[in-house]
Amino acid sequence: MMTVKHEPTPAAWDDATLRSPHAQADKARRVERMFNAIAPTYEKVNRVATFGLDARWRRRTIQVANPQPGEVVLDLCCGTGDMIRAFAGAQPRLARLVGLDFAAEMLAAGDYTDVSAPVALLRADALRLPIATASVDIVSCAFGVRNYQAIDRGLTEMRRVLRSTGRAVILEFANPENPLLRWGHRIYCEAILPRLGAWIARDRSGAYRYLPRSIETFDTPSIMSRRLRDAGFASVSVERMNFGGVVLYGAHA
Repeated sequence: MMTVKHEPTPAAWDDATLRSPHAQADKARRVERMFNAIAPTYEKVNRVATFGLDARWRRRTIQVANPQPGEVVLDLCCGTGDMIRAFAGAQPRLARLVGLDFAAEMLAAGDYTDVSAPVALLRADALRLPIATASVDIVSCAFGVRNYQAIDRGLTEMRRVLRSTGRAVILEFANPENPLLRWGHRIYCEAILPRLGAWIARDRSGAYRYLPRSIETFDTPSIMSRRLRDAGFASVSVERMNFGGVVLYGAHA
């Protein structure tokens, strides 16, 4: 009998692609593969890596979004549903919560047992939203915009689906402005985070090597603010948290 050898699945990211992760023509495919690989341990790594502060950042995001009873919330790059559960806890009388992600394993790992508001999950690309124009009150995206293949197209789609009174809230990582803090942030992201990922998630996809490189090479808050205005948002606010390592963008339609 002939034995068939199964080759290991190639990593989503390697040394060559990590030199310029946002410039990869197949970035979306790599990001999808990466998130499918880490889905089972995604939330656990987040809690450990952020010392539990990610829950505080989400609460602040919801305060800025200011959800009202009867509104519709669309959470992009929803992953395993952290943001959806946070919105439901803050405003249980929402008309609907829609979570969208293109990583099937992340969607499958979500738990909405204790969510009272209606939840709908869509597997789709945030650059081509299967959502009607002007049909959503709030669009949120927590640590996902950085992973877009084409940021401007994604922001334009956010604006398209919002009603005239709609709000967009975006959480993203950033490089601290203070040189000393930036140095410490880089040491943590490059030396400690990949080891955490390897230990907890048994990561072979390169996900926790991609994270620091994707932050280091991503837009500054001023560039992101300009992108939001160019996408058609009337006003944009920027709030730095975690010593400048996390940025909350608020934008009104």
